[in-house]
Amino acid sequence: MAAREFPLAPLQRMAWLFLVLPALAVAVGVLVMPRAQDTPVPAIAGPLMIALVMLGPLLALRRRRIALDGHTLAVAATFYTRRVAVDALDLAQARIVDLGEHTELSPLLGLNRFGLPGLQAGHYLLRDRRRAFCLLTRRDRVLVLPQRDGKLLLLSPERPRDLLDRLRELATPPPRR
Repeated sequence: MAAREFPLAPLQRMAWLFLVLPALAVAVGVLVMPRAQDTPVPAIAGPLMIALVMLGPLLALRRRRIALDGHTLAVAATFYTRRVAVDALDLAQARIVDLGEHTELSPLLGLNRFGLPGLQAGHYLLRDRRRAFCLLTRRDRVLVLPQRDGKLLLLSPERPRDLLDRLRELATPPPRR
């Protein structure tokens, strides 16, 4: 069975600009640097290294995905991946929330994370002191998936109801004959 992907809510332009504008500034700086015959190589190497260091997060930003592969929910969030069996989720408690109204579920402290304006990915401590794996690109329609071990998954699929319905279908045992 092929994995079924659930598109994420679009990433805000601010997140892209946060990485692209500094990279462009470094590139322009390299291009307008005076070209003297006696310019040592290390003077050019610094800006080039900065540009290369910025390339990693820019590429990681493209790695965002929510997929169901059989009975496993796979979440790729920049540098992080989380795979959870559907049976390990407490779907009776799952819900779609607005983090502006349910502030206790807002990420408070990043434990091992990647964040930009409009993107939170990785492991976080929430305001209610629970731990969560997050892939958030918006805060108004967040799918909260409690795990049976007490941790949470906070996800921002474009259509959270579709993902939740599909998870509940997979968790429902087939009827006996």
